[in-house]
Amino acid sequence: MLKRLLHSSVCVLLLIMPTSCDKWLDLQPQDGITKDKFWKTKEQVQAAMTGVYASMLAPSSTIVFNNISTPSNSLVLSLFLWGELRADMLTTTFSTRAEELDIMNVNVLASNGITNWRPFYKIINYCNTVIDFAPAVLENDKTFTQEALNSYVAEAKTIRALMYFYLVRTFGDVPLKLKSTSTDEEIEQIPKNTQAEVLAQIVKDLTEAEPNAPLTYGSLASDKGRITRYAVNTLQADVYLWMEKYTEALAACDKVIKSAKFGLIEGTRFFSTVFVQGNSNESIFELQFDRQRLNEFYPLFANPRRFNANSYVMDFVYTQDFTDDTKKDLRGPETAVRATDAMVWKYSGINATQTRAIEDYNAHWMVYRYADILLMKAEALALLNRGAEALNIVKMVRNRANALELTNENPDPSDAEAVADFILSERAREFAFEGKRWYDVLRHSKRNKYKRMDIMLEMVARAAPPDRQQSAIAKYKDFNSHYLPIYQYELQTDKNLVQNPFYK
Repeated sequence: MLKRLLHSSVCVLLLIMPTSCDKWLDLQPQDGITKDKFWKTKEQVQAAMTGVYASMLAPSSTIVFNNISTPSNSLVLSLFLWGELRADMLTTTFSTRAEELDIMNVNVLASNGITNWRPFYKIINYCNTVIDFAPAVLENDKTFTQEALNSYVAEAKTIRALMYFYLVRTFGDVPLKLKSTSTDEEIEQIPKNTQAEVLAQIVKDLTEAEPNAPLTYGSLASDKGRITRYAVNTLQADVYLWMEKYTEALAACDKVIKSAKFGLIEGTRFFSTVFVQGNSNESIFELQFDRQRLNEFYPLFANPRRFNANSYVMDFVYTQDFTDDTKKDLRGPETAVRATDAMVWKYSGINATQTRAIEDYNAHWMVYRYADILLMKAEALALLNRGAEALNIVKMVRNRANALELTNENPDPSDAEAVADFILSERAREFAFEGKRWYDVLRHSKRNKYKRMDIMLEMVARAAPPDRQQSAIAKYKDFNSHYLPIYQYELQTDKNLVQNPFYK
């Protein structure tokens, strides 16, 4: 299926032109344009790049091939499910789907549609198409400059790197496709590449993109909804942390911090400014939904909900001060979760009391925001044995949110592991339900050749149903189980693919 979708995704390129003052994308699709009529003008390059971003907002779909229907979740729905289902911040309801239950119960099979990576490779092929064909426009349109070309290619390489970073953290070894598929003759069977090879390509793409990525596009919406150099640096920091290259991660973080372009939203404005309005000063890169393109979270969190927040979130992640109910972590009750009934509030609320109507489920998806940079820097500092500096940063993040003293672990600054553990806990408070929890736990667990496997097993013990707890713990002791299986239809249509070891 991978090779088929690579072909079909470029045959009809999704073109959406920016016209809205609030969103840089006006989500009204126009007719697709095929290769032989394209790549003539700078406007077409702009439209193709806009199509890349539009594909990141595309809704869930179903592909029919050889009379077999194959469901495919949207990108953002996949990002949420991949980042949260195997973690410890969600719990099930009577409406939770069987395939979601299976993943939460650590009973993942290759037939589970949530493992379908189709939207990621579709976006990758859009990026490859821009990278391959945009340079020819320099000869066809003399008003198209080398600087503009370099900028578009930098955007495409960064988004390609982002997609591969999600894939390699989710599946381990994955196919690395760096050339666009635009004709039937170019369709090929694609084997997997090793994690190391994919990560090396991600680093290469980001290194090449960094000097050419714009610092600004001249408008707030574009600066938050498109790739800037600061987004490149933030992704670099994330990748380097995953690769345990802490000096490089620290340097990438400092580039964003020293720009003085971002800040933390403080006080009661945090929820409304960051998650309701969007495009805040805290945002580095976010996917911008609106009423023309909703985020598909309504069936997950509205009645009948498919998920609730795990009681662990309010009881231990944020906690409550029972002696003074005016004291609360501003990232917790009525921001991340509605404390009265465990409703995931980050995408469902408009203010502290009012829920969104179905047509208002347009909260942006936060890919990266400034708090992420600060806590990534703190993590790098901690693991470079600079614990006091790391804790100063954590204190800054906590102070803006009025974090309760009950959640202050007060680690010894000289104890790198204890400081890193505190930062992991703080990331749970800061990024609840933002699709980061599983990847954060896995990154900390696998550090130094799985020296901290205890972090993973403690999370599994919290999250698994009591009757499945021991089975889940036994499975997760096998490192191969930390990566999802390749979707069975991919194996059927690409004979060069080999199933991930745990699922053979």
